[in-house]
Amino acid sequence: MIGFLQSTLISAMCFVLVLTLVVTIHELGHFLAAKSCGVAIDRFSIGFGRPILSWTDRSGVEWRVGWIPLGGYVRFSGDDNAASVPDRDDLESLRQEIESREGRAAVARYYHFKPLWQRAFVAAAGPMANFALAITLFAALLLIFGQYVSPPRVAAVGPDSPAQRAGFLPGDVVLKVQGKAIRGFDEIAETAQIRVNLPTHFLVQRGGSTVDLIATPLLVNRVDAQMGGMRKQGTLGLTAQGAYEHIAYGPVQALAGGVDRTADMIGTTVFYLGRMITGQVSADQLSGPLGIARVSGKIARNATADAPNFAAVLLGGGVALLQLAAAISVGVGFMNLLPVPVLDGGHLLFYAYEALARRPLAAKVQAAGYRVGLALVLGLMLFATWNDLQQLRVFKILGGLPS
Repeated sequence: MIGFLQSTLISAMCFVLVLTLVVTIHELGHFLAAKSCGVAIDRFSIGFGRPILSWTDRSGVEWRVGWIPLGGYVRFSGDDNAASVPDRDDLESLRQEIESREGRAAVARYYHFKPLWQRAFVAAAGPMANFALAITLFAALLLIFGQYVSPPRVAAVGPDSPAQRAGFLPGDVVLKVQGKAIRGFDEIAETAQIRVNLPTHFLVQRGGSTVDLIATPLLVNRVDAQMGGMRKQGTLGLTAQGAYEHIAYGPVQALAGGVDRTADMIGTTVFYLGRMITGQVSADQLSGPLGIARVSGKIARNATADAPNFAAVLLGGGVALLQLAAAISVGVGFMNLLPVPVLDGGHLLFYAYEALARRPLAAKVQAAGYRVGLALVLGLMLFATWNDLQQLRVFKILGGLPS
């Protein structure tokens, strides 16, 4: 029981740290973009609820830390419309209110009266900040620690596996997957995970020649070596040699590596999401807050399991959580660009309509879109949480309690 409580506490703390970093950078992106455009800002908050710490800077912005550390927000002056895109009547009422209170010149400082391109820039700045955070973290880790990779050489081929049926042999070196050059065996594993049931082209070096092979990864239920428990995973049936090589990076190479990793994650997300929407793969791999908290704690524990001292624990755990934060930051940035009202992508969609129609979308339509978007986001979170509970085997545990 004590071990379970300790594990839960570690997972919760790691989750809060990662989430706070990712969300703060997202909101800071909006804040800095708005500041650069001269937008009047009332508040920048890290966390929700009553403030446990707050102060006001010289420009009149209230900075606060809320007692619920599960997000944050930037509040622009006059931003009372739920969708953040008032219609023509709302804008006129807001204009009159500002002029009567602060004078006509003050109107230009308010977000909703800024040029359309500036509002779009501010809306897009949050996701862009998430991508920038991911690139920075990936690049910094590559520059400081380099990368350990297992060469893409096949040590063994599983019997009656997709790889055996495709013609793989021990000793083969995989050069390319779907035309993309690879450096490590982990990239083969990632390919198997996202291309389940899809014929996949491999260029293999065998002896002094190259061979073209087509293998179709299969989805199997097996033990997750990193997270523990059973999990559905794509597999080819290939085994790596197990030896690792260290690759050092200079500043330019590290930055390029950070960009490549971030771009690869975005591309993989788009590809997998497209397959999920079209029903080619199951959606039971989606994770919500519980899953992220579990992964956060597990990664931190795995990274510090063999640490010889407290300094090594901090270093190993910190590096692992920064890698996770970079990955989650990519996901948060991508999700917020989806054209769903209540998300930044929904605001950009409204602005696109305004640019074409020369007027904001009607308030009733915005409100309906907001409700639908909120329902979609909440529904997705509930579904992901259900998946998390299934992965954690909560229902089996609860079902066994009466006995």
